[in-house]
Amino acid sequence: MEIDIDGIKVHYHVSGKGTDIMLLHGWGVDMQAFAPVHKALEKHFRVWSIDFPGFGNSEEPPEPWTVGNYTDFFGLLLEKLQINQPILVGHSFGGRVSIKYASAHPVRKVILVDSAGIKPKRKPKYYVKVYTYKAFKNLLNMPILNRYKDTILTKVKGKLGSADYKNVSGIMQQTMVKVVNEDLRHHLPHIKVPTLLVWGENDEATPVEDGRLMEQMIPDGGLVVLNNAGHYSYLDKLNQFLLVIDSFLQKDKEEQGS
Repeated sequence: MEIDIDGIKVHYHVSGKGTDIMLLHGWGVDMQAFAPVHKALEKHFRVWSIDFPGFGNSEEPPEPWTVGNYTDFFGLLLEKLQINQPILVGHSFGGRVSIKYASAHPVRKVILVDSAGIKPKRKPKYYVKVYTYKAFKNLLNMPILNRYKDTILTKVKGKLGSADYKNVSGIMQQTMVKVVNEDLRHHLPHIKVPTLLVWGENDEATPVEDGRLMEQMIPDGGLVVLNNAGHYSYLDKLNQFLLVIDSFLQKDKEEQGS
């Protein structure tokens, strides 16, 4: 299905009946990453999966976006679909949007899965990449070399950039830079609803230490760590994940007579 949100065509899928659950995917994937979770939850809830702008079958934003832009977009989407106080399930980047939205708007519950939002501590090689790029950029401002600046910089970024960075368009590359450099920890104390955090113990993209910090900072937060699972813990340990969230959502199921 498709809907127009502020001039951007957005792809989504909805099924089931009952309390609304929004599944918000991570960076570099689309709604299909949550397909098995959607299928399990639709038995008891009205479940919505969306492709964020710039992912899957949704159009790109017209300019580089911040987490705030995506959160504003999400608010407009809920308004247009007439969804009130949904349950948010956010993985990785989807967790960023969930955190920012839930800290300022009424929601029923939040489930953060291997969520991003804590600005990572950079390893030395990261700064080597950054300063190498900056050095090239300054060098290419010199006469003669400057006429080849754009071509050379594109090649340098291709060598130094991550796979996530290289595999998207220019607008989405700039969006990624804005997104990953935003620290959302100051929003965490403002999430006032029950919040479940689910993490893979071997997550290298968003380490389990981030989950422990979030648990401390969210007033009604509780962390579950899945053994032998990575950044996609909900897929690595799908059955275990579904049991955990089923327990967390038990009262919501009972209230609608499921």
